[in-house]
Amino acid sequence: METYLETERLLLRRFTADDADLLIELDSDPAVMRYLTGGRPTAPETIRERYLPNVLAGYQKWDGDLGLFAAHEKDGGAFIGWFILRPAPQGPLDDVELGYRLRRAAWGNGYATEGSRALLGKAFTELGVRRVWADTMAVNQGSRRIMEKLGMTLVRSFPTPADIGAIEGAEHGGVVYEITRERWERH
Repeated sequence: METYLETERLLLRRFTADDADLLIELDSDPAVMRYLTGGRPTAPETIRERYLPNVLAGYQKWDGDLGLFAAHEKDGGAFIGWFILRPAPQGPLDDVELGYRLRRAAWGNGYATEGSRALLGKAFTELGVRRVWADTMAVNQGSRRIMEKLGMTLVRSFPTPADIGAIEGAEHGGVVYEITRERWERH
């Protein structure tokens, strides 16, 4: 397993073609998918045929520096979820999105903050990133607290897209947080 990034308690690595079952299991938990799909799982064939191939193509597109990364506990090696650091589809490479999706068993351990903090460090010190942004539903207080712990600031809100379906709190829309390299250096 080639390590992309190491923290005190986590190892982040690139996904491989053999990792579909990890993603299927993660996306099958209604609590994990609560603010994404209203709790509906992602279809296994969607993960195998579309989602995972796109993840793998991203490594080629961004020379392995950006994309979606599998997160494992150092102690025991358990898969806990993933982190993402990537530009918008047609966006510049110095303006990237930060995100995470963790198994319920990993919640409340500080992993999302720890992994995200390490990715911010890599983005700003090694990858030439100027700004990192993240978004979530306005009602997702857990994710918003993590963004605030990272020194990110709320920059705007947006209405929930009409095609999102029935998700608890969707009427409140979403929020975007950001942190610039300058702010990160001071934080």
